[in-house]
Amino acid sequence: MPGTESAFPIDLKQYRKLTLDPSKPQLTAEQKSTLLHNIQLLRDALVLFTATGAARGVSGHTGGAYDTIPEVCILLSLFEASEKYLPIVFDEAGHRVATQYLLAALDGHIPPEHLLHYREANSKLPGHPELGLTPGVKFSSGRLGHMWPMVNGVAMANKEKVVFCLGSDGSQQEGNDAEAARLAVAQNLNVKLLIDDNDVTIAGHPSQYLKGYDVSKTLEGHGLKVLTVQGEDIDALWAAIAAIITYDGPAAVVAKRLMAPGVADIEGSTHGHDVIPVKSAIKYLTARGYPTSTSEDILNNIKPSSAPYLYIGSTKEVGANRVVFGEAVNLVLDKLSKEEAAAKVMVIDSDLEGSTGLKVIHQKHPEVFVPSGIMERGNFSTAAGFGFDANKFGVFSTFSAFLEMVISEVTMARLNNCNVLSHFSHSGVDEMADNTCHFGVNSFFADNGLSDVQSWLYFPADPLQMVAVIQRVFFERGLRFVFSTRSKVPYILKEDGTKFFGDGYKFVPGKDETIVEGKAGYVVSFGEMLYRSWDAVLRCRKEGLDVGLINKPTLNLVDEQTLRKIGSSPFVLVVESLNQKTGLGSKMGTWLIERQLTPRYGYMGTTKEGCGGLSEQIPYQNLDPQSIIMKIKQLSN
Repeated sequence: MPGTESAFPIDLKQYRKLTLDPSKPQLTAEQKSTLLHNIQLLRDALVLFTATGAARGVSGHTGGAYDTIPEVCILLSLFEASEKYLPIVFDEAGHRVATQYLLAALDGHIPPEHLLHYREANSKLPGHPELGLTPGVKFSSGRLGHMWPMVNGVAMANKEKVVFCLGSDGSQQEGNDAEAARLAVAQNLNVKLLIDDNDVTIAGHPSQYLKGYDVSKTLEGHGLKVLTVQGEDIDALWAAIAAIITYDGPAAVVAKRLMAPGVADIEGSTHGHDVIPVKSAIKYLTARGYPTSTSEDILNNIKPSSAPYLYIGSTKEVGANRVVFGEAVNLVLDKLSKEEAAAKVMVIDSDLEGSTGLKVIHQKHPEVFVPSGIMERGNFSTAAGFGFDANKFGVFSTFSAFLEMVISEVTMARLNNCNVLSHFSHSGVDEMADNTCHFGVNSFFADNGLSDVQSWLYFPADPLQMVAVIQRVFFERGLRFVFSTRSKVPYILKEDGTKFFGDGYKFVPGKDETIVEGKAGYVVSFGEMLYRSWDAVLRCRKEGLDVGLINKPTLNLVDEQTLRKIGSSPFVLVVESLNQKTGLGSKMGTWLIERQLTPRYGYMGTTKEGCGGLSEQIPYQNLDPQSIIMKIKQLSN
């Protein structure tokens, strides 16, 4: 059978159980042969099933998980040999989730065939491990570089056990790991780290963009015992792991290797960080001796899922606001000389330039661009420090989920009257295959100052409005936060078919925008939910329900005139993809009551952990147009 109906063609029952004893650091010929067999078997399986993510268009990550298979096979052999090890392969790089799914299949928690549904919606195989969701998964990784401190606590709770954690040269850039290292050394915890040092992250090579950064030296400086080896030398790798196990205290093996060693097309490149392309996977598996027809029958018969829906009120043409942000910044910088731009503006990246729109700034205005590592807290404060001068402006960008990591630094910047324009892409839940830990749903956390200071939270609805927002607010002083989604969005249309934010439109901070007036009540929305809300409103209006629609591009400021208008109507419904507990809907009701305005009130937002996949996330949260229509009709009765 083709596609996901196929039997899994790589027989995981060929995995050979092995026991290893760290008091014997030299492998026998039989042990080495078994390890190499197991490593190759699992690597082949991993290439095949992660490539299904490429086939179905949900992306994924092959290289990192492929890299660490030797370490994983050694750990399984240790777990098989003795109960003195906590039998969990913790990993602080959650995007290497393929490892955890492979282990779940090996342990019999999921059938191997289910691996072919990697990152598919509702498959319970999302882009990061989630405890309680996937059978056999033993922990939630959370975001990159957040696992080691928790592993320290696990070690404290299991003092009689050796506790392992896989790491990477990317995850080790996070500040959490420095704190975890100090505590592990101070408490002499029995924590052993196995770190894949492949010199590849999303945006490039740490040896180039973060000169001076050395994982081994850093950990040694904190006081850990560190052994550095070539990760593909299985004899050296085992000897090093054996040595750190017998060492009394926290220790690490830093395994140097190319990303995805031996995998043509992606070896040693940033492409290896992401999912292996289908053609490259077929090429690899064919070279490994598997029939070409087998991998082709599976991978070429898996297609991206689609949920065809013809939206009204917006264009078929779509644009990526997260990319348009960078293009809009370039439009501002183009008006300055190179010297003036360099003196006045600094744009700092956190290894996500290709994802958050900064790449186009890097290419066109390298004079303002600073490539940096996976260090969101420090990078935000660096942008703030540049903007400490009233006439200088720092620009910072990362994923919206990571806004939660920089809240204290936001407060510090506010206390120092710094000028920072922050772009948080991947907001909400739309097309978030990485799933719950990457949901950017707590954007209002950025507005954490007291009432006597002001921050501005902007969420443009389409690419034209993104350009208008950046043009207007770039050189405003203070803290400004701009949000966009991973998904592309269409252009909002007026009822006459022209673009709402086209010629003649001027963005006014703090001003709500009436898309259409209504006597029956109003829907209030913004960002990627505006076009969905507009579709729902237009369909209701066709049925004779005179519903109005308000766009609220400035999320956290009250537009008194508009609030009074909608508050005097029969109902108000807020539609957003932010956290229903912390989003606009949780606040607007209070704003209305404070002004003695008492319409029937409802609010829709993200309420539950994700389902994986892409377009499936919005309807899963009951935020699709039909769900909005149902809520409108409930409030209008």
